[in-house]
Amino acid sequence: MPNMREIRERIDSIKQILKITNAMYLISSSKLKKARKALDATEPYFYKLQETIESVMEHTPHMRQMYFDRRPNISPEKRKKGYIVITADKGLCGSYNHNILKFTENELAKSPDINNCYLFVLGQVGRIYFTSRMKNSSKPFVDGEFLYTTQNPTLYRAMEIAQLVLEKFSSRELDEVYVIYTDMVTSNVQEERMIQLLPFRRRHFGKAPDGTMKKLPEASFLPSPEEVMANLIPNYAKGIIYGAMVEAFCCEQQSRMTAMDSATTSANDMIKELSLQYNRARQGSITQEITEVVSGSVSQNLQ
Repeated sequence: MPNMREIRERIDSIKQILKITNAMYLISSSKLKKARKALDATEPYFYKLQETIESVMEHTPHMRQMYFDRRPNISPEKRKKGYIVITADKGLCGSYNHNILKFTENELAKSPDINNCYLFVLGQVGRIYFTSRMKNSSKPFVDGEFLYTTQNPTLYRAMEIAQLVLEKFSSRELDEVYVIYTDMVTSNVQEERMIQLLPFRRRHFGKAPDGTMKKLPEASFLPSPEEVMANLIPNYAKGIIYGAMVEAFCCEQQSRMTAMDSATTSANDMIKELSLQYNRARQGSITQEITEVVSGSVSQNLQ
């Protein structure tokens, strides 16, 4: 059994760790509330933008727009796919990073040709993981300039990412673009999710109950409906990416809160157990001292 000094030092060490886990829990809680508030403040704008896109398409049923080009002439084996993968910049958040990396690996494994998959990784954890994984591979790895973007999800950073993938899609460097992120279903349930960003599909906007698009009388747009959509779609894509970034950030903070809460509980349990050991060692030391005093007194009386 360790002596009293070792137990006391260990209790002091755990108490210091306990202060850190409590502080991290409170910081994550504050960041979670702030991110949720920012998302709620911007959602009405993007909902209105979606309605505007729907209205344009309802009045121009035969419009040809480059962001809706599905490129049917390209076979599935030759289609170039881009994946925007949102991970965390830090650890200590439970299985959050592991789950999203595993989900991405499974999606990459489904691709007929891994060399046609391009990664746009947000988050230092994912960047380090995929860089290490593809170190000995000739396959291009798209890194971008998204350092520490996940720690501060903003519309400006979402716009940078949207512009990059839209340019690559327009220049036919990419045929499909997907966003992989973690969605917060409830405060205790998180789900890895993949949504298709490009090409857009008409059925995503204004679906009737039977799954078809409403057809209204054609309208005139200046300079053209294609030009109008060319300005609306980038903003809408920015909103999708921003929403995914905020959802992933909220999931990261929620996972870190859960992990820190569990760590705090474990630390308290360890302190209780060590306190019992300390009291037993202290009582044993006192008993030994009393025994030594009594034995010395008896031996002195016998002499």
